[in-house]
Amino acid sequence: MTEQEKLHDSAEYKKMRSQQLYCFEAPELMGSIIRANQICAKLSTMTFNSPEYRKIIEELIPGLPKTSAIVPPFHCDHGHGVVIGEHTFINYDCIMLDGGEIKIGAHCKIGPRCQFFTPQHPIDYEERMQPVETCYPIKIGDNCWLGGGVTVCPGVTIGDRCIIAAGSVVVRDIPSDCMAAGNPAVVKKMLK
Repeated sequence: MTEQEKLHDSAEYKKMRSQQLYCFEAPELMGSIIRANQICAKLSTMTFNSPEYRKIIEELIPGLPKTSAIVPPFHCDHGHGVVIGEHTFINYDCIMLDGGEIKIGAHCKIGPRCQFFTPQHPIDYEERMQPVETCYPIKIGDNCWLGGGVTVCPGVTIGDRCIIAAGSVVVRDIPSDCMAAGNPAVVKKMLK
């Protein structure tokens, strides 16, 4: 059994991916985070055009389409929780905390310094002192444009063909064909 198969078979991994409270200090999860940190560190010494860039980014994010690109530096917790569609471009300094899956559709433009956070820490302060959290997946539809510095919070879905203005903090779902802005982001107008 490979390390990846052992990870996917572990109880804490299954809890993490199924929106249950899990221990983020579990050895198999820490191993996955360390691996991703090491790969992200390698990427931070490269440019998008470095000869070894494609091999390294595909090692971090399995299944990344050849038509899609992530410009380093890039940071994530695991990498294997990130799913990106065809012809999607992710600009500099993106952070994806992918304990929960982060799915970004096809033909998307993600501005510099965008952040995608799936972990949610417990509300109760005593429980929060423990190494536990729950992760809620994020989904971005096809043909979306997120301006620079957008933050997408746990469990948010952004529909197809949306524009999210630079600096917005998205805490609730945004329906398809909308332009949203602000903190918290609200729909400012329909695009169709």
